[in-house]
Amino acid sequence: MSELPPRERAAAATTLLFARAVYAYTWYDIGGVLPLVGDRFAANTFALGIVLAGFLVGAAVFQLPAGYVAMRWGNRTTSIVALAVMGAFALASAASPDWIVLTLLRFGAGGGAAFFFAPGMGLVTSYYPEGRRGVMIGGYNSAFSAGSAVGLFASAYLGPIYGWAFPLALGGGLLLAGALACAAFLPRAEAPRRGTARELWRRSLPALSSRGLWAIALGGAGLWGGFYIAGQYFVSYAHAIHPSWALALAAAAPTLMIVVEVTGGPIGGWLGERSLDRRRIMVVWGVVAGLLLLAVPFLPLAEVLVVFAVLGFSEGVTFALLYLIPTYLPELRGSVLTLGLAFENFVQILLGSALALGFALVASTTGYTDAWLFAGLSTIAFLPAVLYVRPQRRAGASPSAT
Repeated sequence: MSELPPRERAAAATTLLFARAVYAYTWYDIGGVLPLVGDRFAANTFALGIVLAGFLVGAAVFQLPAGYVAMRWGNRTTSIVALAVMGAFALASAASPDWIVLTLLRFGAGGGAAFFFAPGMGLVTSYYPEGRRGVMIGGYNSAFSAGSAVGLFASAYLGPIYGWAFPLALGGGLLLAGALACAAFLPRAEAPRRGTARELWRRSLPALSSRGLWAIALGGAGLWGGFYIAGQYFVSYAHAIHPSWALALAAAAPTLMIVVEVTGGPIGGWLGERSLDRRRIMVVWGVVAGLLLLAVPFLPLAEVLVVFAVLGFSEGVTFALLYLIPTYLPELRGSVLTLGLAFENFVQILLGSALALGFALVASTTGYTDAWLFAGLSTIAFLPAVLYVRPQRRAGASPSAT
């Protein structure tokens, strides 16, 4: 599409950032009320783990279908419907009669999330020309961090007052509001070239066979797993190994990581647009993150807080580059970019979740020290794949906003 007028582009970008934030809220809102859910449904730790996994599985398995749907129906339509579906499942989850039904409804919400991520990123990319999109892509990721922090702590505050279901219902309502806002403020684009299923498959082959896309997807899998481990497992680690640390102080570490990530995203995008080789920036900051994870079990609380602050900045920078680099691959043009981003996210969630499971397995067998060493080394181990992306600063045409 042609470049949008500044006011229209600002309204569309603001709307997408709001949608991205409330989408992230629903990723994390259940974390703050998980103990209440366990009490309400007499669910043990394993059952609660299944509840958490339900959303993540839905978010993973529907990534590629989301890419194909966006190729057929367009990024705008797919994003709006995705937010509405995610919101409906989130609202329904607040009325769950048991943890099994809650898991199934969270799986449905995760599926809706899958249909929003890549199409939403495709829209962000289409609104900003080459050389100017990096900061906005970083901001898109920062909106996720902001929404995550609000979701975690708002649910922890509201749940004991109004019950475990209230924060989940609130998230559903916000998602439906986000869908309405997107319908009102996202500009319409030319209808996508739909074609038959065979034609869509043929058009997708350059993306799915792209060496650069495979390289960036695999190279970022360790980062996805390492940051997920840091955010989800640190409080449990601190409670088990350092019982003298108050839970509020232990929770401050991953919270600080999320908050600092908000600043790292736009800076990472800005650096990426001005670098002759953005791959190296990503690898350097990825190695920094891995080394910091290696140090976690050997540090006192004050130094751990510093480590998590730097981890947050590193996460913001690396994830901005993780999604900026594919927008410059010449084989990812138009609606195929959305499929490429969906594929990238699918690989990273799948492998990153496996690494998180490996962390839990190592922690339960040989201890947390070995588990943190596993986390740091696995974060670094995948990074060399990024260097198989051909170095190029500007390539290809700006994607369509369909």
